[in-house]
Amino acid sequence: MLVEDDAADAVLIVHALRQDGLGFTIKRVETTEDYVQALEHDAPDLILSDYALPSFDGYTALLIAQKKRPETPFIFVTGMLGEEAAIETLKNGATDFVLKMRLHRLGPAVHRALREARERADRKQVVEQLRQSHKQLRALSVYLQHVREEERINISRAVHDELGQALTGLKIDLSWLASRLPKSLGPLIEKTSKMSAHIDETIQTVRQISTELRPGILDHLGLVAALEWQANEFQTRSGIQCAVKSSLNGAILDEDLNTAFFRIFQETLTNVLRHAGATRVEVHLRENGENLILEVKDNGRGITPAEIANFKSIGLLGMRERAALLGGEVSITGARRKGTRVTVSIPLAGPARGNGKHQTHYANSHCRRSRRSTTWDKANSRR
Repeated sequence: MLVEDDAADAVLIVHALRQDGLGFTIKRVETTEDYVQALEHDAPDLILSDYALPSFDGYTALLIAQKKRPETPFIFVTGMLGEEAAIETLKNGATDFVLKMRLHRLGPAVHRALREARERADRKQVVEQLRQSHKQLRALSVYLQHVREEERINISRAVHDELGQALTGLKIDLSWLASRLPKSLGPLIEKTSKMSAHIDETIQTVRQISTELRPGILDHLGLVAALEWQANEFQTRSGIQCAVKSSLNGAILDEDLNTAFFRIFQETLTNVLRHAGATRVEVHLRENGENLILEVKDNGRGITPAEIANFKSIGLLGMRERAALLGGEVSITGARRKGTRVTVSIPLAGPARGNGKHQTHYANSHCRRSRRSTTWDKANSRR
């Protein structure tokens, strides 16, 4: 597109372009109305514009082009243009400028402008492809997280119900058999007693495996109770004091949020146990505006910047990814001999997750499981 009011100058410009071997079709406009209408109906590969026009100036033409066709190269072809004005046009987005008395420069300027425009378009396409790929990978990650939690629930239910009930039935049968053995068969009675104790230990192991796969307390009583339970388990197992404080006041959270915070908390405690050398862990769960904040800090050696930036650390990557899937983030800071602080911030509501229906499904599923397994839980509690 050529914005030029002088027909003779337009002929010279066209001639200069053809002399340089460029093949093109050209549309010449003179008024603002024609210029705007042409930009709205067509997408030119290049805009050449005089700087001084009777009805409007070249700077206005540049602003209109940036608004209507921001990707199109814009070159001023003008009779007179001072150095300061030339620099100002480039600062404001012009691709180049060529004086009419030096039209031999026009061909190389056009070649360069078109080449750079193609490179920008290619880069934009690559960036868009990367964005789409990242979006697809994020969607896949969300799906895999759901599948993994669903599998944990299914395996936990199978272990808890099927294996647990089978062990309970075996214990009942063994008790029935032992009660009918004559007292004179002391060795056999002693053997059945040991077998019963072994079954009790196996039942306890089954319960522990089921709980580690998916703690029922997370679905039955919510995130705060689950964090307190996990902290108590961690303290019992490691000897490291772990105190949990919450200011949620009984807030009901959806299943995705509960799972994300609980799994991140588990991974954080695992890192404390393996690397921190701490004797105390403090946990604080609170709301901050529209976000839910979990803060875990220990009094250990303190994580180093190199460890924080280590992209090979699967645990830290997993924590960050879980939060990112729900529109949140994980911040990790540490100071030498002053401990490490992990802060997880996730929006209470966001487009990345549902409206809480998953929570109802999981809670109902676990309630049904709890009713079915009452027999063997009670049998185990009597030992």
